[in-house]
Amino acid sequence: MAETIAATSEAGHARGMPDRVPIGTIVETDIAARLDRLPWGRFHTLVVLALGITWVLDGLEVTLAGTLIGALMESPTLRFTATDIGLATSAYLAGAVIGAVGFGWLTDRLGRKKLFFITLATYLAATTATGLSWDIWSFCLFRFLTGAGIGGEYTAVNSTIQELIPARARGWVNLAINGTFWLGAASGSFASVVLLNKDVIDPQTGWRVAFFIGGGIGLVILLLRSWIPESPRWLLTHGRIQEAEAVVAGIERRLQESGVAVPPPPAHLPTLKIRTRSHTPFSAVFTAMLRDYRTQTLVGLSLMMAQAFFYNGVYFTYGIILLKDFSVPSDHVGWYLLPFAAGNFLGPVILGRYFDTIGRRPMLAFTYGISALLLAIVGLLFQQSLLGPVGQTAAWMVVFFFASAAASSAYLTVSETFPLEVRALAIAVFYAVGTGIGGVLGPSLFGALIDTGSRTNVFYGYLLGVALLAVAAVVGGIWGVAAEGKSLEEIAKPLASVE
Repeated sequence: MAETIAATSEAGHARGMPDRVPIGTIVETDIAARLDRLPWGRFHTLVVLALGITWVLDGLEVTLAGTLIGALMESPTLRFTATDIGLATSAYLAGAVIGAVGFGWLTDRLGRKKLFFITLATYLAATTATGLSWDIWSFCLFRFLTGAGIGGEYTAVNSTIQELIPARARGWVNLAINGTFWLGAASGSFASVVLLNKDVIDPQTGWRVAFFIGGGIGLVILLLRSWIPESPRWLLTHGRIQEAEAVVAGIERRLQESGVAVPPPPAHLPTLKIRTRSHTPFSAVFTAMLRDYRTQTLVGLSLMMAQAFFYNGVYFTYGIILLKDFSVPSDHVGWYLLPFAAGNFLGPVILGRYFDTIGRRPMLAFTYGISALLLAIVGLLFQQSLLGPVGQTAAWMVVFFFASAAASSAYLTVSETFPLEVRALAIAVFYAVGTGIGGVLGPSLFGALIDTGSRTNVFYGYLLGVALLAVAAVVGGIWGVAAEGKSLEEIAKPLASVE
């Protein structure tokens, strides 16, 4: 029989523990319960800031690409068409898909912390290189690599945030963090207005400088992340007991030093027994997803595909519509995307708390359902040419206020409803499948529909998005997991748990 080692708060402080135990050892731990019982403090805020910046970067990237469309089309070197823009967007998303799976696989083996440094470095180098592009193919290559870094960030960062944030705040925090994508979007819109202003800088230089911005921000973030600890939950499953205990004790100490009253652990916190392992093979991931957690898989795929197609198809190509259908000057596109971004940011921040109070299932049904209805209405108004550029932007603000909360809840759902060992790879697989099918197809399809010059054809694309959102509303509302207020281990026991 395998030896059982106690790694509880009492046992851990009462006697020394081995730094690393052999793989296959059974460890009894209360570390998850200790993390969930902690009051909110400066530590949690800094984790959110340092890791949540990923969404700001993603928002910055996709908005820059969207607002710089005019400059890229008018560039004497590049001379992009709408189809080229769609191809470049799809290259970015394809990179995100492959990066998510590849880096997700490494996240389970090397740890959360190493990977969110590696993925950020990949992003930093690639986005800087994008500013040096000389033709469509070099541009697509660098966008692909930029996407790979961002896709890897999603898996490593989502895993870490889920495993460090207390259960009672997990829903709102995750939605709010995802909503910061739109702070990056607003920054990208404002930067494009300045960098495409002929009175400030030559637009053909400005669009290149715009992509250098992300690289500069990435350098600052590397420093911010240096103090973030490895996930104690990941350390435990890999037999690194003493490190896991030290991380949790360190978090408790930081909170106390910042003036937060940390309650002493109850006499008997809930414990969990797990058998340590070196890694989780792909076979175990797919077995869990397709057999043990197939309902959660159905829900996750429905949510991710719907939001990816809708968001990437509509938002990534809105700049083209402003240019071609509304004759908005290329250096003014950013002004229209700023209010668009504001509605998207406010949605998750305002509605996020209801996912923890009203509950996950009813809010999934509501946000996806209302998004489908509003998309149909606004799409019809566009097809009938009843709105100008200001009215169209205002209408999209309303739609995306709800749709942004829906999209953010998709990431929350797939990252909290699968076991610890599967979490990073599950996030990667769902992100890859949802983005690969919905995200890559969306911009390419809408780019081609816009190129036809027919608003009716674009409206048909919107109706496809309506159908996907409606299906997701039904699936999430009926089969979603009521995860509000529950620990990750209560929602889905680790694969290595031992009764």
